[in-house]
Amino acid sequence: MIILIKLILAHLIGDFALQFKSWVEHKRTYKIRSGYLYLHVAIHAVVTLLLLLPEIMAEPFYLWIPVIILLTHFAIDAIKLTMRRADSTIHTEKNTSREQLLFFVDQLLHLLVIFGLWVWVDSTALSLLSGLFTQQNLWLLLCLFALTQPTAIIIKILIAGWLPENESKESKTLANAGRLIGVLERLFVFGFVVSGNWSGIGFLLAAKSVFRFGDLKEKEGIKLTEYILIGTLLSFGLAMLVSLLYLKMKDLLL
Repeated sequence: MIILIKLILAHLIGDFALQFKSWVEHKRTYKIRSGYLYLHVAIHAVVTLLLLLPEIMAEPFYLWIPVIILLTHFAIDAIKLTMRRADSTIHTEKNTSREQLLFFVDQLLHLLVIFGLWVWVDSTALSLLSGLFTQQNLWLLLCLFALTQPTAIIIKILIAGWLPENESKESKTLANAGRLIGVLERLFVFGFVVSGNWSGIGFLLAAKSVFRFGDLKEKEGIKLTEYILIGTLLSFGLAMLVSLLYLKMKDLLL
């Protein structure tokens, strides 16, 4: 497990702590011709080498890990840079979504390489990974996923008939902000219920009401107020229901 921790630490240091905004902008402009790309991957290799120095001193075979990190990191970053559009610096909704997707795919690929190296050099890695897929952990994952997109779709269908006409297409809110807020609030409710902190739900509901009060007062729309209230109560109610179901099934799965 120590190998995995060191590799993830090296990645965080190389990709975040030791990568500066000016480097990122230079790489975005010059892509694989940017000298900062090669400096960036070299830093990754050096940091990995330094962290793994005790293991390398004991077994030279581990020297392959920094070499593989260097090569794979260069390949992944080079592909990401070539996939970036020339107008990626223009902050449109489409460009922002594309940049977000590239970032998360890039990080996922780097982490997959790290996990692959860990499994390759650590004989206990597979047994540790298999231990994660217990009934309780899978049940937790199922409940958390249910509170995201599936619940959002259910709530949207249930209250679709009550959406005020003037809010259906010309809303000035951020794109998908309401859906993201709903997902986050349900995950918070789940955490509060599972941890036995029911008072936290009241605090969360009060905080949301305070932030929403100005919007509702400004619009002075009774229909919109009722629509938001129904959606909020459904969101909180479904989150509590899933949370209680999780706790019940968790005890049965012991």
